[in-house]
Amino acid sequence: MNDLSNVSLRDEHCCSCNPIPRIFLYIVITLFVLGLSVSIFILIVVHNALFFVSLLLLSTLLLAFILWNTLNWKNKAAILFFLRSLPESDLSLARHGQLVKITGLASCGTVSLESSYEKATRCIYASTFLYEYQGFDLTPVNVKTSCFQWSLAYCERFATDFYITDRKSGVRAVVKAGSGSKVIPLVIESKLVNTTRQCRILSPDLRKWLRERNLSEEARLLRLEEGYVQEGSYVTVIGMLHRNNDIVMIIQPPEAISTGCLWRKLLLPVDIDGLILRVSQMAGPGMNQESVQHPGQ
Repeated sequence: MNDLSNVSLRDEHCCSCNPIPRIFLYIVITLFVLGLSVSIFILIVVHNALFFVSLLLLSTLLLAFILWNTLNWKNKAAILFFLRSLPESDLSLARHGQLVKITGLASCGTVSLESSYEKATRCIYASTFLYEYQGFDLTPVNVKTSCFQWSLAYCERFATDFYITDRKSGVRAVVKAGSGSKVIPLVIESKLVNTTRQCRILSPDLRKWLRERNLSEEARLLRLEEGYVQEGSYVTVIGMLHRNNDIVMIIQPPEAISTGCLWRKLLLPVDIDGLILRVSQMAGPGMNQESVQHPGQ
């Protein structure tokens, strides 16, 4: 079993994988301040607003480009576009060490998972996220978080080794998503609990779940989301093919893969470091795709 919880918490406050480096932002801000000073000087002395207007127009376009890439980075848009553009592989023809994209039926290995809140069994992947709204009347969960925003207060995210049956060739392979593997799950969590300002009362089930994890049961603004992939779901996996005698395995690539510049989408390259797991469009009932209403919601 692979515990990805610490990775999720670190990514929540980490910008190291952001396609826009911080040093680039510092340089842009410095150049903007210098350019603004010069343009205002020219506007006052020469009475020529051309340089000032050009600076504002260029700054607006650059700011829009930066915001667009940052937003799409958070939504994993570049990774999703890369996944869709990569052709599907045939396990019967793929070579050892080749990067493959396989879509097929998932089945549990020796270890299966159970989702934390809904208790869904026979899962190959499960995640539960608890978000807390930060306001003046609430004690911050993390000193680095700002007020008046949702912040990740607690998370559980696990993956395990499982089997996938290639829908093209029928070949069955072991996907090494368990302990020691880096996994990038592209699974959308469903909103199960969402307290409001008008109703902050927590349901008995939610209180029990919080108590079992030594979390505060105080009535407050909370949002609980959960996602899981059960046995019998159609999934898409991108990884490196590894053949060992008659055993076919899909493991994480030894090096990070770059999506490259996606000029049609105006997206900068993003590094993919790990095995990609996504629920296929053919997914059946093995994935919770809709929110479930709970008492106290």
